Formats: sequence, structure tokens, C-alpha cells
Amino acid sequence: MQAEGSSDAGRIRLLLVDDEVGFSAVMAKRLRRRNIEVTTATTGAQGIQALRQSHFDVAVLDLKMEDMDGIEVLKIFKLMAPCMPVIMLTGHGSEKSASEGIQAGAYDYLTKPCEFSDLLEKIRQAARSEGKSTPNAASS
Repeated sequence: MQAEGSSDAGRIRLLLVDDEVGFSAVMAKRLRRRNIEVTTATTGAQGIQALRQSHFDVAVLDLKMEDMDGIEVLKIFKLMAPCMPVIMLTGHGSEKSASEGIQAGAYDYLTKPCEFSDLLEKIRQAARSEGKSTPNAASS
């Protein structure tokens, strides 16, 4: 992968936390093709560990995972990296859970299955807003 050695300026660093391994692998591959540097984690604990070790511009976080609730992970992310936008993914279509995520500091949320183009656009919007206090959930 020689392209990665080229200019990384402006490249989005994304943390993708989802316990659906197949979904994560496919999303990571598609996002990397669009010049997004992706780190995946399959548990909330792995996501927290990844955030301890690196800086990310944006996180995409599944709401329902085996080891930890996504809201719990979100709250920890917000303590560790308060300016990092976090996009919540919910496969359960729960408006209540999405609302709880927004109240806990999520940038926005998407319902799974989501269109790849929608996810990509939200990631790009979130990366542009990094460090600004702009929850954008009203647009969903």
C-alpha cells in the first residue's frame, strides 16, 4: 500500500466500533478506498483501548454490543476525547436509544442497515466539525 505513504494531510482517522465483524470488515474496506484511515474494534473495551493509543477525528460506534452498551462506551469516549465527534449506529431503530445517545454527546446517529453514502457523508461532516460543539442529530 504505497498510497498510504503519500500525503496523509487531510486524511480522516476513523475509529469503527461494531461487534458485527463482517459489517466492520466491509465498511473498513470501502472507507479505506475513499482515503479514510480506519481502525476497527469489535468490542467496546477494544474501542476504548484504541482511543487510549491513538487520536481519531471521528468514531462510529454501534449501540448494541456484547460486552458494553454503546451509550456507556460513548460516555467514556466523551471523557477521553471530548471534541471527537461520535456517530452512533443502531440496528434496532430505537428513537429512544438514539435520543439518549445524542443527550450523551453523540454527533449524530444512523439506523442500520444504512446506505454507505449516508455513512460516508456523516463521517465527512463530523470530521469537518471536529472541535466545534455542533450536535447535528436534528437532520436525521
